[in-house]
Amino acid sequence: MPVRSPREVYTAISGLVVGMFVAVLSGTVVSTSMPVIIADLGGTQSQYTWVITASLLATAVSTPIWGKLADLVDRKILVQLSLIIFTVGTVIAGFSTDTNMLIAVRVVQGIGVGGLMSLVMIAVALIISPRERGKYMGVVGGIMALGTIGGPLLGGLLTDVWGWRSNFFVGVPFAILALVLLQFTLHLPKPQRDSKVSIDYFGIVLLAVGVSTLLIWVSMGGNQFDWDSSTSIMLAVTAGVAITAFIAVEFFVKEPIVPMSLFTGRTFTLSVIASIAIGVSMFATSVFLAQYFQLARGATPTESGLMTIPMIVGQMGASIIIGQLVSRFGKWKGWMLTGSVLTTVGVSLMATLRYDTPFPLVAGYMFVLGAGLGMVMQNLTLIVQNDTSPRQLGAASSNVNFFRTIAGTIGVTVMGSLLSTSVASYMADALDGFVPTTPDEVSALEHLASGDVPKVGQLPDTIRAIVEGAYGHGIADAFIIAIPLAVISIIAIAFIKNKPLSTKNAAEQLREQAEDSAIEVAEAEVGGSMSTGTIRTAGAESSKPATGSVTVLERDDRESRS
Repeated sequence: MPVRSPREVYTAISGLVVGMFVAVLSGTVVSTSMPVIIADLGGTQSQYTWVITASLLATAVSTPIWGKLADLVDRKILVQLSLIIFTVGTVIAGFSTDTNMLIAVRVVQGIGVGGLMSLVMIAVALIISPRERGKYMGVVGGIMALGTIGGPLLGGLLTDVWGWRSNFFVGVPFAILALVLLQFTLHLPKPQRDSKVSIDYFGIVLLAVGVSTLLIWVSMGGNQFDWDSSTSIMLAVTAGVAITAFIAVEFFVKEPIVPMSLFTGRTFTLSVIASIAIGVSMFATSVFLAQYFQLARGATPTESGLMTIPMIVGQMGASIIIGQLVSRFGKWKGWMLTGSVLTTVGVSLMATLRYDTPFPLVAGYMFVLGAGLGMVMQNLTLIVQNDTSPRQLGAASSNVNFFRTIAGTIGVTVMGSLLSTSVASYMADALDGFVPTTPDEVSALEHLASGDVPKVGQLPDTIRAIVEGAYGHGIADAFIIAIPLAVISIIAIAFIKNKPLSTKNAAEQLREQAEDSAIEVAEAEVGGSMSTGTIRTAGAESSKPATGSVTVLERDDRESRS
């Protein structure tokens, strides 16, 4: 296969990059506006968490399904389909009339995101070798970081000027551009199938039921029902049975959603463990930083977006620079270990936040955490792809993202539950003995008692200080959960085998495997024909009697390479 120039590679992945940009932008553009959205729709802190969790849940459940489909059917069509689903869900979200509708539509968005996140990485693996992938993915990561940086700023500006609903429509032109580019620039090899496509529908149902029930149990336990109540026990048992049944089914179906054979590889298993730990830090930061700046520091959505820049600069810089270094020298383990250490330090520092922590310190904490995540996240997928058979590329890549997303979802749910409980406790302690003296104070206390997310800027100064202090301390407490998990990521990465990065992309490896299989078949045919008493030369028009028979297959190496 001829070597692609950098220009040809960027042309081939241009639609993928724009598609990812749309997904990132549409997610980050509402991050700084979410407190305003929930307050405007009359949502509670629990619903705030579920607006985030619903999308993450759908992403988690759908990611391995998209990945498995990529091993079975046309990948280009799947990428386009996932982008269309995501865009439709995003537009409908802009017309939400209450929090429950927004939560439901976020599920549709999450299904599309699950496809984009897994399929883009699979498509890149088919085009670019692992050794070169770091360089290109570093640049792609920079473009994604641009969407991550610009999203909160743009979202805050749009919310302050035109209202939060405009956030959901800004990505539509980019989505249309991505679909056009995908149609004309993306050319991927179709999966090689020897038999009819078989989809594990039973596994899909069990996975969805098990994971959904688990998250409902974790998020609502202790609030909507007691942990030892019959409802809690029923949800826990249902989740346990469904997940156990799913694992059992995956051992016997023809095309499992999560092939259990993947876990026999040390690299995949340890990468999954590391992804679980990193996922909690990544999603928690994206969810709770906006709340910290707006509810604990009284910032506007635009100001909140500006305040998150140090986090994104750290992540973008690490992604681009380390990606270039990995491609140049082929060394990845030292950078990943460094990144996991920085992530642990970063979440530990975030656990010390208070409403009055000097902003230069907060910026430093965010930069350290962002740099750590930037060093680890993309490289985890890279080393799994480097160590996996091309025929299981889709399943392996998507399952790393699946476990990272599901861990992040559970982590955010648990942290959100802890935050809600902590904030209520801190407020109750601070308001003990407080006597309202004005109608505004009475109204503010009634609103806080309802459990709805407050509009901090509209609170009387006496109550505002209490609310900011409660949220600042509560968000810091939530980050404590991420610390031991981050330590686990260090241990997992330390034990991953330091395998050199391959210089061949997945498409080339698939062709080589096909050629090797053809040669093995030919050799078997040679052995099977030895007793017929004939020597034949492939392509010859005549045969001569002999004591044995040999079939000589003349292979054109130049043709096979092309």
